[in-house]
Amino acid sequence: MKIIKRRIFSGAMCEQIVYIAPDNVRNIKNYEPCQPRFKTEEERQKFLLGISRRKHNRSFNANFTYRSLFSTLTFDDDNEIYTFGEAKRIRDNYMRTLKRKYPNAVIFFYIGRGRSTHRIHFHMVSDGIPKEFILEKWKYGSVVRINNLRKHNYYDGVDHGQDFTALANYLFNHWSPEQGGHHWKMTKNAKKPDREEAKEVKRRGGYTEKRPPRAPKGYKLVESKNTKYGYLYFKYIVEPEKETMKKADRLVS
Repeated sequence: MKIIKRRIFSGAMCEQIVYIAPDNVRNIKNYEPCQPRFKTEEERQKFLLGISRRKHNRSFNANFTYRSLFSTLTFDDDNEIYTFGEAKRIRDNYMRTLKRKYPNAVIFFYIGRGRSTHRIHFHMVSDGIPKEFILEKWKYGSVVRINNLRKHNYYDGVDHGQDFTALANYLFNHWSPEQGGHHWKMTKNAKKPDREEAKEVKRRGGYTEKRPPRAPKGYKLVESKNTKYGYLYFKYIVEPEKETMKKADRLVS
């Protein structure tokens, strides 16, 4: 059996996936583990949802930094909408308006319903569009939130820096079956994660959760797990900047 490793870089995040291939596999670069067999349709749908979620998380992290903006756009009583068809029409028109002025901007857009009000609203994450322009061009109600993404994101008390996985999952979960279509819409110029070719690894004893692959330079390991689908998963993030206080900046009482 051969030990195969693949690395995927998405912004400040690096994932290393380790799996086993038969000895007779020659095309290591394009080899993928076999899709598992499912006992029920529910299991299959859960597996496919996980693939979609990971694809979204990687795309999200590949395109945004702490300088990017997270906006929540709501509809007032005079402009309230009641169908997702209407919502998608307004979303598409608004995105075109923003892109006409800022053609190089990257936008990810999400549609959801309020938990208590059940009113339709939008979330948008954008890079390359000034806050003032977003506010000026939203004519249907209020922009109740518009701020930069966090420079330091903490998971279980650990600083993951610009790893936006939690926000990406929150936005991904806004989709509901009644919407139909995809969980999110993004502009065509969005960057793709850097997916390296798989390669065979010669390592005595292989890898385990406690014996992970070496971290890329400047990264640290934050997650290590053996999945039920037969592969090992390791997550690394760029070491967050260490904030230091210069003597000249200190306040002297």
